[in-house]
Amino acid sequence: MKKLTLLATSMFALLLTTVATAQDFSGMDKSPMDMAAFPTDYKVADKAVRIIYSRPQLKGRSMAELAPANKVWRTGANEAPEITFYKDVNFGGKDIKAGTYALFTMPGEKEWTVILNKKLNQWGSYFYDESADVARIKVPNGSDTSSIEEFSIAFKEVEGGAHMVMGWDKTRVAVPIML
Repeated sequence: MKKLTLLATSMFALLLTTVATAQDFSGMDKSPMDMAAFPTDYKVADKAVRIIYSRPQLKGRSMAELAPANKVWRTGANEAPEITFYKDVNFGGKDIKAGTYALFTMPGEKEWTVILNKKLNQWGSYFYDESADVARIKVPNGSDTSSIEEFSIAFKEVEGGAHMVMGWDKTRVAVPIML
């Protein structure tokens, strides 16, 4: 009887293992989600700002094709990024209350318009509503000699706060965030 119970248990475990390993992961997101925060040191729990966004890849396409100039862009892929300020900040010259906002941008040849919007959980920029904007700032469009395949956001510490740096291809845009 013990052998029969052991055999039945083993067969059941094998069946579950086969089902679990046969899971189809082909539908995985091609623009994976990422997060950046400031302070950047993971050992510092008291963050001032955090952004959650998805990282599209060029894959032989041009940035202008994926993020057209002078059109509202979701600033990444999939859902519009959500940026959380854990304390009141000055975002590119505008005073912003602590809270979570959707982040949109309008890429331009010489400058980008960076937009904080109070409507969250937006897919892309299809339902972007300008009347929900909390702030619109303009920042210069910079460049670098090296190209970045995946759209990326990082924070660079500066005196009094940080710059939220967005980079893709050879474009670099820095938004000052003062604490």
